[in-house]
Amino acid sequence: MLGCLVEKEITTPEYYPLSLNALLHACNQKSNRDPLMNLDEDVVRGALRTLSEQALARSASGDSRVAKYEHRLAEVFNFTRPETAVLCELLLRGPQTSGELRGRAERMHAFEDLSVVQSTLKHLMEREPPLAKLLPRQAGNKEARYAHLLSGDVEVRDTPPVKEAVVSRGPGEGGRLVQLESEIAGLQKEIADLKRQFSEFRKQFE
Repeated sequence: MLGCLVEKEITTPEYYPLSLNALLHACNQKSNRDPLMNLDEDVVRGALRTLSEQALARSASGDSRVAKYEHRLAEVFNFTRPETAVLCELLLRGPQTSGELRGRAERMHAFEDLSVVQSTLKHLMEREPPLAKLLPRQAGNKEARYAHLLSGDVEVRDTPPVKEAVVSRGPGEGGRLVQLESEIAGLQKEIADLKRQFSEFRKQFE
């Protein structure tokens, strides 16, 4: 939800601060989100209360009859625009590589090259307390991913590599077994990621 407020301030400033309904739609939108969510108003209100208690969001003053809300990331952390863009993407899509962050954060800040993204991540990791961390590289992936620490430390269980199938069956059956094992390994990884992301989301209400 905090990521949604930051995103909309940068990408659609004409509609910011956000009403409760606009924030609900921002959280439930189907693009630029991982995982996709289907929240209701009660959940959004509860999360806003939690963010307010942490001084990370508040009701916006104005002439509108409809209550609107804004984040307070700038006041709390004094982020640069690159830091804001990177952290926002980590909030919206979970752990990502520096290359993924550069491409996805382009709509909020144009990074000259990958070294600028890596330097920005380094600054976030060197804050006290740190706001990002480098995760261990998972088996089968060429690059390690980064995660935000606004919800606490992140632990990602690595998915065990797929064992090679013994081709001792009928024609074509061994290849099918390899394919099935690969699909199972992929599903295990997705489930582990979803559990982690759900745990991070639930911490907002604790």
